[in-house]
Amino acid sequence: MEKIFQRPASLKPVPFRYCPGCGHSLIHRLIAECIDNLGIREKVVGIAPVGCAVFAYDYFNFDMLEVAHGRPPAAATGYKRVMPDRIIFSYQGDGDLAAIGTAEIIHAANRGENISVFFVNNATYGMTGGQMAPTTLLGQKTTTTPFGRNNETAGYPLRVAELLSTIEGASYIVRTSVDSYKNIIGTKKAIEKSFRYQIEGKGFSLVEILSPCPVNWKLSPIDSLTWIQTEMVSVYPLGTFKDKIKEIE
Repeated sequence: MEKIFQRPASLKPVPFRYCPGCGHSLIHRLIAECIDNLGIREKVVGIAPVGCAVFAYDYFNFDMLEVAHGRPPAAATGYKRVMPDRIIFSYQGDGDLAAIGTAEIIHAANRGENISVFFVNNATYGMTGGQMAPTTLLGQKTTTTPFGRNNETAGYPLRVAELLSTIEGASYIVRTSVDSYKNIIGTKKAIEKSFRYQIEGKGFSLVEILSPCPVNWKLSPIDSLTWIQTEMVSVYPLGTFKDKIKEIE
């Protein structure tokens, strides 16, 4: 029991400042546990952009680089090419990766860069007040869509995992969630597999993680988990969309 609650070495001994019920702290721990399990902490470099993800450098106990909004894949590319022995990952939200960083993520995948990307999808711009993001659901109310997202004026939710799975350079593309114990375990397995693929030189991988944002969704932490299950998963189904190694095998 003590081991379950023991702080991973890859996390600093400081309390999280995320909102109650936010998925970021849980995802941070899963990443840290995977890094510890693989024994790669001294080789890891994490990259965080603007948004709630910006706080990652306060919590991860290894080298972290803070970059401009949407640019982690570009910075990760530079890092990996200069220091190919390092394990490079980016930690990005949907407002970052799926909006201002769309070009960077698509072309990093297309080049088959040997990096790991952890993409937190909470269907909103969390840090700046809950505005509509590319991943906001149709009908979902935000501060910039008070009557709900309308496809005629705002387009449709962007399905990043499905989009990247069509790119030849991508090696491993999966969508998971942290809404239940079962899916938390699945998320940890996907994160570790992404790191293993990078260690083995298998190319670009992305783990999209459906995550709650109770404050901006105006729901309780428990109701936020239910909303993922009843609303988000129907638009963003969970599963592996591409696993190039399995396809070859």
